[in-house]
Amino acid sequence: MSSALVVGYDPQVIPGVDGEALRAALDAEPARFGEHGIDAAMTLVVFCESTESALVASLTRRPWAVVVVGAGIRRTEQLPPLLERIVNLLRLNS
Repeated sequence: MSSALVVGYDPQVIPGVDGEALRAALDAEPARFGEHGIDAAMTLVVFCESTESALVASLTRRPWAVVVVGAGIRRTEQLPPLLERIVNLLRLNS
């Protein structure tokens, strides 16, 4: 079975967003991958010092066929430094 790690931004820290509702929607996403024969896991990060250790732990937990970086990280104007950090960690730990 193929595997995928989905890296997203933790909705609990986004101002003005119902973090619990968004988190419930995100928690359903791995099951959608499963419907297509893909074993998926999700790691939610924030832009802080703990990002690196959380992501490295997820990346090294097992070999992943693909790592998906969510649009909340890729498309948010304030987060290019976080995206760059994630890409560098993917390159070093995959």
